[in-house]
Amino acid sequence: MNDTQVDLSNYHNRLTLRNKAGRMAWMIARTLLFRPFPSRLFKRWRTEVLRLFGAKLSKTASVHASARIWAPWNLEMGDCSTISDDVDCYNVDKIVLGNNVTVSQRAFLCTASHDIRSKGHELLTSPITIGDGAWVAAESFVGMGIRIGKGAVVGARAVVTKDIEPWSIVGGNPAKKIGTRSIT
Repeated sequence: MNDTQVDLSNYHNRLTLRNKAGRMAWMIARTLLFRPFPSRLFKRWRTEVLRLFGAKLSKTASVHASARIWAPWNLEMGDCSTISDDVDCYNVDKIVLGNNVTVSQRAFLCTASHDIRSKGHELLTSPITIGDGAWVAAESFVGMGIRIGKGAVVGARAVVTKDIEPWSIVGGNPAKKIGTRSIT
């Protein structure tokens, strides 16, 4: 084998056949039962469809019809939390949103990557946890394994690669602390 060939004989995809079948069923249900109902009138309907696929959602949680949820069974949302339009939840691992969390338009929550140090580029996953009252603003990226603290704000288009402390305001690429949030 030369340097350009990759030996995949020891690579084992951690995603089971059951997981793949579940995602296929979810893709069909998303297309037929979730996306066609964009109105606020159907918020409860969409929540029930997600619950049918294992999501743990508060009765007051809201997921917009254009949001992309990769695996509903890996999604947990507390009271009054919202996943807005065109948010991408690549939740190969768990995504947990506390109470009163807002994830704004076109944000990307990414719980998986690949091992760039390995020839096989094996799948790596780690959960994302977003604390009560936090806000992930429009078009932000939150990487795998990140914990966003209670009340924190991730500014628009920020790239979060490290945990965010409670009540911090971060922005930029990579995200850096630019302030402290206080509620009056």
